[in-house]
Amino acid sequence: KSKDTDFQALYQLGVMHYDGLGTNKDPEKGVEYMKKILNSDSPEARHLRFAAAYNLGRARYEGYGVKRSTEEAERLWLIAADHGNPKASVKAQSTLGMLYSMPDLKDLKKAFFWHSEACGNGSLESQGALGVMYLYGQGVRRNTKAALECLKAAAERGNIYAQGHLVEYYYNRKFFSTAAAIAKRTTENDNIEMLATMTDCLPAYVAKGVAIAAFYLARCLHLGRGIEKDEAAAKKYYSKVSWEGAGELLTLIHRGKNRSHFLNKCLC
Repeated sequence: KSKDTDFQALYQLGVMHYDGLGTNKDPEKGVEYMKKILNSDSPEARHLRFAAAYNLGRARYEGYGVKRSTEEAERLWLIAADHGNPKASVKAQSTLGMLYSMPDLKDLKKAFFWHSEACGNGSLESQGALGVMYLYGQGVRRNTKAALECLKAAAERGNIYAQGHLVEYYYNRKFFSTAAAIAKRTTENDNIEMLATMTDCLPAYVAKGVAIAAFYLARCLHLGRGIEKDEAAAKKYYSKVSWEGAGELLTLIHRGKNRSHFLNKCLC
């Protein structure tokens, strides 16, 4: 009832219609309300414009409630990100980092820029992404020291993707006991949706982190590296390698790491 006089109410109602919270889903109406906020000149709507632009960008990217358009999603997220303004949408800044890592708009220098902005503004997801970019020299000169700093900091804050890559980092440098210990902690909880909600990270990257950690823990158990050999337990952890994680592991293999008959048999 107050949506016509209160922009905060209009925003909240838009979210409720879009997600079907307390009412039937009506994504078109949710998009309509977000557009009203974004296009308003009222000072009372100013603090909501960045969040509205982020939500509209997401709707455009997913084609939910509006025609799908990656280009329009990019435009809206750039508005929401506002050149890295810490008071703008940090989620949009991190999302742009992800977007410029995708095949359609791949530009790793832009991806690194936006992840750097988002990380500086507190994004946990972008902190983990930066660690991986530094580790493999993606969009930036390879810097193992910076990679380790980012991955450790993100892992301590709960970034599962960062934890998985830390396991891989230590395993390949033959710090097997450290790799196994981190992997064991990372795989204790494999409820991907819950972990994604807790850390505000994308479920697909949480799944990749769990899968990488599970794979290297299985290797440690299978070969008795840094932990007591236990083939039955190794089989259990090998089974945790999801399809998302398998794709990530194949990427690691193609970089020339851990080629083995078992690995090829496991993933192909």
